Amino acid sequence: MALSSEQRVRRAAVKLFADKGFHGTGIRDLAQAAELSSASLYHYMGTKEELLAGIMTDCLGRLLQGAREATEGVADPRRRLAVLVALHVLTHAGQPDETRVVDNEVHALSPAARKHVVRLRDEYERYWAETIEEGIARGAFHDREPAVTRLALLEMCSGVARWYSPRGPLGLDRLAEHYAGLALRMLGSGDHDCPGAVDRARQVVSTVWRTPL
Repeated sequence: MALSSEQRVRRAAVKLFADKGFHGTGIRDLAQAAELSSASLYHYMGTKEELLAGIMTDCLGRLLQGAREATEGVADPRRRLAVLVALHVLTHAGQPDETRVVDNEVHALSPAARKHVVRLRDEYERYWAETIEEGIARGAFHDREPAVTRLALLEMCSGVARWYSPRGPLGLDRLAEHYAGLALRMLGSGDHDCPGAVDRARQVVSTVWRTPL
């Protein structure tokens, strides 16, 4: 099925913002990539900042939905963290352009637009923070600086968007499982194995990202 003009603009923007950055992408770049004239481009995108904010809002909204669905009913904080890690890795490896835009271009937004995006990001990261805090309270995790460890984990998992290739020697499910184990070790968990965490995360990711941005 052919993409609509608006979909072509959004897809072109995601690719260009990921590769060249928001400030490095010009209106002519967007128009050429979307196969539209510069004059007609604004009809489908509004301002360039509105386009960027929309991409970020959509991506963060899907991450939030994924975290909510994947962790629902998971009482064990170790398994919940493993699911969150797998979800993050699978999303960043499967949607590298969208997630790189979210991770790298927040600074390009005006204060008003940034406030909304940062609120969504903080809401997503709260799932990680509360899981780690609960794990420490219950004796499942042992960490003196949980906030720092949480940021380190998020940075580690987000990095797969920059280097992962399906042509590499390690399959994506195995990579997500390995990262989940690393996360549990970083938090001093004695049990590094969480069967089914990757499968649960993959099911959610396939649903949340069924429709591309």
